[in-house]
Amino acid sequence: MLGCYDFCAHYEWTFEWLRREGGEPLVRRYWEEAIAGDSQRHAAELIIGKGFAGMKEYWAHTLSEEAAGYTFTEKPGVFRSDVHECPTKGFLLRNNLQAYGDYCDHCMGWVGPVMKKAGFVIHHEHNHCGQCWWEFRSNENPAPASAPGDLAGSSDVRQRSGWKGAETVLDSYRAATDPDDKRPN
Repeated sequence: MLGCYDFCAHYEWTFEWLRREGGEPLVRRYWEEAIAGDSQRHAAELIIGKGFAGMKEYWAHTLSEEAAGYTFTEKPGVFRSDVHECPTKGFLLRNNLQAYGDYCDHCMGWVGPVMKKAGFVIHHEHNHCGQCWWEFRSNENPAPASAPGDLAGSSDVRQRSGWKGAETVLDSYRAATDPDDKRPN
């Protein structure tokens, strides 16, 4: 049986193996089918069934089990998660492991399809250093992502001195359903 940290390295290695075998489309298909559609079915059921309460229930359990440093902010119409210390990315960084070019992107790879199915828009950034933030709103809520500190105050990961030029992935699942939205999908 693989231990948790052994799993992280194997998981990341698997993404690179899939990329070499079938390119990025195969990696994306794996994230959507094997993770979103299979191994995280329970997360999808909670989020589809309970909305923000299901998100909080799922991620509070998961992030606590992984001993992640995180905060949640919930305001009318938006649920936000700030991850200050991702244990899996942290493990990869501490052990100088990087087989796949963007390990962090696998979260959007499975969370995106779940949220699209549940009717939510995602605003997200990650910085490849084990920090990221997520804002979830219903598809009917056209609000853009909050400015740093506006929604989560001092808990906003973007307020950290270590937050560096983050790779931005915004609205990728709104763009997929809105033909007037010209942002990259």
